[in-house]
Amino acid sequence: MAGPWYANPSPVYQPAMRLVTAVTQAHPAVVTCSFDHDYISGTIVRMYVPKVGGTSIYGMDEMDKLVGTITVLTDDTFSINIDSTAFGAFVIPGVLAAHTNVYPHVIPIGEINSILTAATRNVL
Repeated sequence: MAGPWYANPSPVYQPAMRLVTAVTQAHPAVVTCSFDHDYISGTIVRMYVPKVGGTSIYGMDEMDKLVGTITVLTDDTFSINIDSTAFGAFVIPGVLAAHTNVYPHVIPIGEINSILTAATRNVL
């Protein structure tokens, strides 16, 4: 993928935020991350689809700040229990503005599992 898409694939804190490269207009929505997310099914996440200078450049503004529980599909995709069928299309612009330093991302905020499992890997 062209552009300044980067995030630390081996962060100090687990589970880590991941950059989002695609979101489907479906129920449930399917989210694709820029590399392996290392999440587990049952993780609760918050979606961020930022605006740049008050203008939406990624589309799917309706997804911004929504919270949902994920089901892992592949190493870099998961479904989230959010109905995005009526949302605008998610897009990654071909050319990002030079001042763009905020990218769509997903941040784990909890688990619905019976024991804490996602945050047990100590990488320090």
